[in-house]
Amino acid sequence: MTNVNDSFAALADPTRRQVLEGLLAGPRPVMDLAKDLPVSRSAVSQHLRVLSDAGLVRSERQGRHNFYQVDPAQLAALRSYFDDMWNRALATYAQAAEAQYAKESRDD
Repeated sequence: MTNVNDSFAALADPTRRQVLEGLLAGPRPVMDLAKDLPVSRSAVSQHLRVLSDAGLVRSERQGRHNFYQVDPAQLAALRSYFDDMWNRALATYAQAAEAQYAKESRDD
């Protein structure tokens, strides 16, 4: 599994985010993904390579086509990162609110 920084770098591009979103419903070949995007099949393949290098998607050969799909393990790592960040932010906010409440209670 790659680190989340690789995932953030890959997802910095809006077209790559669209490609990833296009895979959320299930595995799809490049040609199918390209129909929904304003870029060529070649460009979609390049974006898929970046997403694959970041661990966000993986491919499986079926006949003449590669089917790409989201890698749930890397998405889980991203979610864990954001959950942890959100929990720390909420804890910091709660501490600040409690400190403010205690200060206002003492001032009364």
